[in-house]
Amino acid sequence: MNANTRLNTQKNEAQPRLYKIDFLGKRHVAVWASIILSLASLVSLGVKGLNFAIDFTGGTVVEVKYKEPADVNQIRLNLEADGFNSPMVQQFGSTHDVLIRLAPQSGVSGSDLRNRVMGILNKDPSNTAELHRIEFVGPQVGDDLVTDSGLALLYASIGILIYVALRFEYRFALGAILATLHDVVMILGFFSVLQLEFDLSVLAAVLTIMGYSLNDTIVVFDRIRENFRKLRRGDVIEVMNISINETLSRTLMTSFLTLLSVIAMAFFGGQVIHNFALALIVGIVVGTYSSIYVASALALKLGVSRMDLMPPEKEGVVDNRP
Repeated sequence: MNANTRLNTQKNEAQPRLYKIDFLGKRHVAVWASIILSLASLVSLGVKGLNFAIDFTGGTVVEVKYKEPADVNQIRLNLEADGFNSPMVQQFGSTHDVLIRLAPQSGVSGSDLRNRVMGILNKDPSNTAELHRIEFVGPQVGDDLVTDSGLALLYASIGILIYVALRFEYRFALGAILATLHDVVMILGFFSVLQLEFDLSVLAAVLTIMGYSLNDTIVVFDRIRENFRKLRRGDVIEVMNISINETLSRTLMTSFLTLLSVIAMAFFGGQVIHNFALALIVGIVVGTYSSIYVASALALKLGVSRMDLMPPEKEGVVDNRP
């Protein structure tokens, strides 16, 4: 068969090596790499846990107003030098207004803590701070947030499972949900290993990545279903490889452009959103990898076949005419 004939017939049938990269041919290496990294993440989560921020552990929230624009970096350094561990300092409303979140201080009364903090903030007599609000958040609030966060991840996973099962087929649904949970475990493991602060913004990033990764996976699965019905020749692995290659440019371009924005947030957005952006960076990289390798490989391992996605044949109409 010459080149022209092959080009004319490839629209109707899958010929060998129509794809450029044999992704599923390397699926065993990719899956084992994912298993090892996932186990390492789970071990770290079990041994070291997550470094929960004040949002989850409770603590003190202080709101002050300076006469002149405040230097949040210097305020943070002054608080750390006085023994406060990882204080969160951010401006809000204007450069004069500062919001400070402090971890729980055992054995310190509310009034003593207030006087200690205000003494640190007023070290510079040329730019003193006026206390507007101080609130003490108990650990029960943090416990409730941990429970609600776990439920949010559980409900999101169940919703994804039902959606993909109804739209495609239960093997694809299991592959999609396992790939999505793989992404979540990777992000949590990354924060656990490095003991980065895990706050509500990072939790929001995790939930965002679940939707982002699922969207990429759905695009690949859509093309797989389309090619199963369109390409009459070629085995399951070949059709899946063709589908992944056909969606590869879209997947990589979307991830690259998203990464540019998120990297800018990580470097120039300040400390307040740094961990949020970092979680998104890890999630986008891992989510792109799982959409290409993990989701399809898992669906294949679960035994998906061409017949699972073929539309049901319509029964012929019986002609009762003589």
